[in-house]
Amino acid sequence: MSYTFAVGDIHGCSEAMERMIAGIEAYAASGTIVFLGDYIDRGSRSDDVLKRLMDGPKPGWNWICLKGNHEDMMCGVYAGRSERSWWLDNGGLDTEMSFGGRVPNDCLAWAQALPAIHVDEHRIFAHAGVSPEFPLDRQSERDLLWLRVPHDYSGNYWGKHLVHGHTPSDKNPKTVGNRTNIDSACVFGGFLTAAVFDDDTPGAPIEFIKVAT
Repeated sequence: MSYTFAVGDIHGCSEAMERMIAGIEAYAASGTIVFLGDYIDRGSRSDDVLKRLMDGPKPGWNWICLKGNHEDMMCGVYAGRSERSWWLDNGGLDTEMSFGGRVPNDCLAWAQALPAIHVDEHRIFAHAGVSPEFPLDRQSERDLLWLRVPHDYSGNYWGKHLVHGHTPSDKNPKTVGNRTNIDSACVFGGFLTAAVFDDDTPGAPIEFIKVAT
């Protein structure tokens, strides 16, 4: 049996992330981890989170790191596309302080290059969700990073199960029909959550791994 693990919004909570990685590696000897974005801002150790993800997995594991809207804000500010005060008011100041004042160029280049979506045989992974009004191969990056899915909504999602974060779901992951939201408010006193999927079985997670912050 092979597994895919999807990890929700981390937001600078590096200790919780390290415990989550250790918990996943204790669950299975190998597999895929899809990190759903929002690695930075609000928490105190965005620097450690980015450096750990950039270092990559140990042998036998595949990591897929997706872009979140907070990485989008950060990269936009440093490229001159976005308003600096907007990012700082949304946790960017905590990120810059963790780096001693400025995010290094290698971290910015890594974040800018992250994909916004990952699709496997049975599931769709994106930070914020997808827009069912458009074909899967025509999704806009803005929707993938920024849209808000209503708490009680589920679409068909082209016969796949949608896995996302971005909108905290009352400190617990939530599955509604063909959709699972695993942003469980890690940086707001909730949990860092990973959804566990059997790669051979369609549908919702077979269980969750939760780490307190």
